[in-house]
Amino acid sequence: MNEPKIVQCAVHFEREARGRKRIEPGAEQPTAALPRGRVPRVARFLALALRLESQLREGILKDCAEVARLGHVTRARVSQILSLVNLAPDIQEAILFLPGTQRGRDRVILSDVLPITMELDWKRQRRAWRRLVGTV
Repeated sequence: MNEPKIVQCAVHFEREARGRKRIEPGAEQPTAALPRGRVPRVARFLALALRLESQLREGILKDCAEVARLGHVTRARVSQILSLVNLAPDIQEAILFLPGTQRGRDRVILSDVLPITMELDWKRQRRAWRRLVGTV
């Protein structure tokens, strides 16, 4: 007689862009200890600012107008982004290592950080940063 045969296979679903899911064979692999989430936008802006400042200093890019033209943004926007390099090094580090945003809005946004960049004294910057992070 033909007995029904049962086949068992472990599968798991992987999330992709735009809510798509992909089925993968095998049990789900343990993920790294780092929490997932997207990198906060202000951290991406700071990384961009550090790179642009380096390229301007080395002469790869001529000036902010060239950066704006290449990036299809205004010179004012380039100035805003480049002002992030004026932050105290420990604040820059804190921004670069902000926890990933799991959902919704980022906890720290560029418009909150820009007033801090206008302060030249690093002690005052640090106080303003602590106030900002403490309220978020």
